[in-house]
Order: sequence, then structure tokens, then C-alpha cells
Amino acid sequence: MIYSDGKPYYSLNCAYKERFHRKAVKISLDAGFTCPNRDGTIDTRGCIFCSEKGSGDFTAKGNSIVEQIENGKKLQKWQGQSPCYIAYFQSFTNTYAPVLKLKSLYEQALSCNDIVGISIATRPDCLEKDTLSLLSEINQKTYLCVELGLQTIHDFSIKFIRRGYQNDIFEKAVYHLSQNNIEIVVHIILGLPHETKQHMLSTIHYINQLPINGVKLQLLHVLKDTDLAEYYYNGYFNTLSLTEYVDIVCDCIEYLRPDIVIHRLTGDGNSEKLIAPLWSKQKRLVLNTIHKTLKQRNSFQGKKYQTNEKIIK
Repeated sequence: MIYSDGKPYYSLNCAYKERFHRKAVKISLDAGFTCPNRDGTIDTRGCIFCSEKGSGDFTAKGNSIVEQIENGKKLQKWQGQSPCYIAYFQSFTNTYAPVLKLKSLYEQALSCNDIVGISIATRPDCLEKDTLSLLSEINQKTYLCVELGLQTIHDFSIKFIRRGYQNDIFEKAVYHLSQNNIEIVVHIILGLPHETKQHMLSTIHYINQLPINGVKLQLLHVLKDTDLAEYYYNGYFNTLSLTEYVDIVCDCIEYLRPDIVIHRLTGDGNSEKLIAPLWSKQKRLVLNTIHKTLKQRNSFQGKKYQTNEKIIK
């Protein structure tokens, strides 16, 4: 199966062009949020892999939302194209604030020229009723996407990474968002310590059975100044090789439900803080290797998808 952009999987670029009929670019923003896994509500240490910037290492510079968006536009260079933009609230937990504050921040972003929608990264345990009502209101006016950090479905990994919520909380959040017709993207980390390929594929089988719209497949990065780095230095685990990662990603694509948009195939680690795996700095090489392997395997998204897949937790 080949999608409209010629790739054997449903890429984000393909989905955006179907929706907006032109190039769409996400501008990463830091709205000054924190996280219940950092402020003491759940924990103070954060998730074990998370950077000091709350996974917002590539946000645009600027004090205000509007300033960040305008500076983000300047960084984008698309010869011969006039792209539209999506404001991506990325750093930390972007629904973790009083609803009036959330509304003000989201509206600031939507007021900017060429912004056609917003994407909000958050936790499934930070979607209160009034927040869901606000999101539903926004969704009726413009494009809205909510990104949830699932990472894994396996209890031993959930405890190790200090995720701070159980799978039933995630499921409730997904169904509440889905009931409001809000687009849902799920983050999954590949290569967590002591997870086998079968563990990772079970997480794919799990999301296949939920009403989600997109997925980000993220290679586990070990970054300086994280607790994960200490475990790595002490020999608790090894990171995946390029060959191992590509094999797992291709399997994930084959088992993934065909209508789920793939927003990411690898991820970007802060090159100055990246400890391992160092091969991941060569993003073009990684993507080319994935595409080459898919072609060699005659693979495509959903090739092995089955509606009655067995989930091993």
C-alpha cells in the first residue's frame, strides 16, 4: 500500500497536505508550564528520561507566545512555498493550569497570522472537565490536536520511567477526547530498558484498539543531567543499535493500523546533551535506512495488522 506522498506509511506531511492543501509546519512553544511530576503533586523528579526543559529543547526563542511564533516563522526556510503554521505547545504539561490561563495562551497563538491550528502536548491525568470543555470549544473553531505521552503499557517500565499514572487513566483521557472529536496523537518510546521487541509491539497492538489518530515513535535518548543517564553509566541497560532500531520501527509500521498518521519515526535529541545512542544524531541516515529497509522487506503500514491482536502486558 502506497499513500498519496509515495511513502508506504501514512506520514504527517501527507496528512497535513490532505487537510490544509499546502505545506504545514509546527512551531514549538514554551508557555511556561510545569508538570505534576515535577512540582510535587505526583513527584518532584519528573520522568526519568525527561530533560530539564520538559522535552522542549527546540522551542522558539521569545518571551511571549506571539514573539515565539514570529521568531519560529523566521527559522523556517521553504523555497518556493508559503507554508501555514501550527502552534505546538510542547514544553512540560500544556493543560496544567487554570482554564482561563489556558484559554488566554491558546488564543494568543491562534491570533497570529498563518496559524491554522494548535497542537497541545500534555498528560492524560491533566484533562479536567473544564479543560476538556475548552478544548472542545477550540476544536469546533479550528484544527486541534492533543498529544499524550503513553510511552509504554508495561507495568515494570511505567514504574521505572516514573510515568505517574496507570493505563486506565490514559484510556479514559482518550475516550473523553474522542467523544469531543478531538484529534489524538500518542507518544511511544522504543528501546526502554529491558523491553523486548514483543513488549514494544504489544504497545502498538494496544493503541490500535483505541480511537487515536496519530503516533510518534520515539527512540530512547539518554541525555546528560537526567536520572536515566546515571542508570546508563552504571551499566543497567544498553541503547539500541541502528540496525535494531530500524528493524523494530519497520515491525511497528507493519503492525500499525493503516489509518493512524505517523508523526515521527525517530525523534531529535539535544546534540549537546546526547550521551547515547550517538548514531541518532544522523537523522537523515536513520530515515533513509528505515525507508530502504521497508522497500527491501516489501513492507507497508498495516501489512500485518489484525483486529484481534493479542496484547501482552
